[in-house]
Order: sequence, then C-alpha cells, then structure tokens
Amino acid sequence: MAGLLRELGPPVLGALVRRGADFATAEDSVQEALVEAARRWPADLPADPRAWLVTVAWRRFLDARRADEARRRREEQVTAAPGQGPTEQDDDTLLLLSRCCHPSLSPASAVALTLRAVGGLTTAQVARAYMVPEATMAQRISRAKRALSGQSFDRPGDVQNVLRVLYVMFTEGHTGEVDLAREAVRLTRQLAVATADPEVAGLLALMLLTDARRAARWTRRGELVPLAEQDRSAWDTAAIAEGVRLLQAALARDRLGEYQVQAAIQALHDDAATAAETDWVQILEWYDELVALADTPVVRLNRAVAVGHADGPPAGLRALDAVAPDVPRRVAVEAYLHELAGARVLAADLYARAAGTATSVPERHHLLRRAAALRNAPEDRAVAPPAEDRYT
Repeated sequence: MAGLLRELGPPVLGALVRRGADFATAEDSVQEALVEAARRWPADLPADPRAWLVTVAWRRFLDARRADEARRRREEQVTAAPGQGPTEQDDDTLLLLSRCCHPSLSPASAVALTLRAVGGLTTAQVARAYMVPEATMAQRISRAKRALSGQSFDRPGDVQNVLRVLYVMFTEGHTGEVDLAREAVRLTRQLAVATADPEVAGLLALMLLTDARRAARWTRRGELVPLAEQDRSAWDTAAIAEGVRLLQAALARDRLGEYQVQAAIQALHDDAATAAETDWVQILEWYDELVALADTPVVRLNRAVAVGHADGPPAGLRALDAVAPDVPRRVAVEAYLHELAGARVLAADLYARAAGTATSVPERHHLLRRAAALRNAPEDRAVAPPAEDRYT
C-alpha cells in the first residue's frame, strides 16, 4: 500500500497544478488525500485509485479556497465520482516536472524541488545527490515552495534545468538505492517528442546506453559487477542500437552539449566486445570535450581514469592531482590507478579507506572485495583491475 501511495503522489500533484492550484497548497491537499487513502484503502480499495486521489485532493484544495466564488464554481465541475473525466487518466508528471523548474527558481532549487515532488525522493536522498546536509536541503526545498506560492505557471521551465533533473533522477536510480532509472527514461522520451533540442536526444541516448548494462551489473545476491567483468552477452543490444541512433542524429545537428558527449563515451564502452578492446584514446578525447563544456570535479575524476588507460597510470595519477581530496570517490579512483600501476599493497589500503566513505552498501562491499583480492593474491599473479561504470 505504501508503495502504491508513493507512486501515485507525483501525478496527482501534477493534476492539481495543471488545474490551476498553487504548488504549496496543492502539495498540502495531496498529502491530506494520501492520509485519507491510507486510512480507507486497506478495507475498500477504489477501482481507480489515482482518480480517487485526484478527486479527494482537489476537494481539499477547494475547501481551502471556499471563500473565493470562482473556486466554488470550479468545485461543482470537478467533484463528480472518480473516473468520470478523462483528465484523471492524463499523465501530468512531465507537466509537473516543467512547472517545478519554473524560471523564478534558481537551478539548484528547481532540481531539488522536482526530485522531491516528481521523483518521489526523500529530502535525505536529495541531499545526498547534492552532497549537502539534510537540514540544508530541507531549507532549500521549503524556500522553493514559498517562491512558487501564487505563481500562475504561465511560463515553461528551462529545458536545461529539466534535463538536469532527469539526469539526477536516472543516476540516483542507477545506484540501486532508489530505482528511478526507468521513470527517468520514460519522462525523457516524452520530452524528446515535445522538443527537437539535441541535448534532450543526447540525454535519452546516455540513459539507454548506460541502462543497457543493467542486467549484467548485479549478481543475484545484489553484488556490484565491474564493467570489465560483466557478461556482455546480457547487455540489451536493442537499447544500445537505439541509443547510438539517437546520439548520431543529435551529433549531426552540430550543437554539442555535455549529455551528447557523455553518451558518446558510453557508446564507446558498449561498442567494445571485451574490456581489453575499449578505445580509451577516443574516450579521453571525448572527456577533453566534456571538460570544455562542463568542468566539474566529477568530470575531472572520470577523466583521470581515461588518462590512466590511454597514457598510463602515472599520467592518470598526475591528472588526479587536479581533483580536490574531499571529492566523493576520489580515493577509490586513486586506488584504481595505483592498482593499474601494480602498486597492490597501496591500492588495497586505499580501497579499504574508500569503503569507509562509500555511499551505498553494494559499493562498500565491492571496494572491500577489491582490497581483499589484492591482499590475498599470490605474488606472481596480478589481479585484473576493474573498469567499473562509476569510474569511467
């Protein structure tokens, strides 16, 4: 029941916003409707749960505005039994996504609010995505709600903010903590139909090319499988082919963006029949393009891995010097590059240290296994280093 209510919350909120409700009041009304559903549904689940929630939430909203004559007239139009109108069946999630990215909000606030309202992430999860304390993120989301109070939503959200939201949703889902990856793909497909922006196609390509490896990324026990060790026959070749087609069409428009570049990097990984055949030289060239477009610590971190493969581990470690010591997963990448260089003892110690700051249980176990494998391997046998997704 809890899962159903969580799934229905964002589209019901979108339905109220589309009807003209201000964001803050609409969210309060939806929460009241969800509480009512949690009380009633175990004994009497409606035939159309979403329509029931839309009707109840809309009634709560109208009750809060009953003094306004226009809103009383609107109440008479929409308080019919659930399922009577086609609007309850509309998918308002994408509309809500755009409205949360309202021009009156800063990009950071718009992304945070959308992850909370549309993605269904908790405030703590959004905080981890931004690497800030939960209290700080709670204040940011509250300020965003206040900024939207009274807005008419007559202007579309900025497409770059929307893309960033979808990207973070996909990445958060990809970690396994909250599986939003498929929802992010669905929303990006809808956005691609609505706009010809090559970066939208680039983001969709990136998602497909990455998610194509989903079936091979985890063992049955939930353990993370590094890219170099994955069963490539389990990769989704149809998704890869679609991603490549989308990427080629986007690149042909000659308006290069960061998502197109990231998609090109993933396409090169997917194109390699084995890990040894990965074209690291070309991947490094794309990372240089990415640095020119979006010079962030994470990009520099991943570029260091590419440098380590293309130009050798010492060069990769020198490139890593440009990344601040407190950047998440920097120690894990340092361990990886030392492992490539053959410094097994140092690499094992660094892997163990990185495990202490891992952001998920599977990642922590993976890093500890790497450390143990290096410490236990015979002196005359090298341990094959992992070219893991998150480090490339």
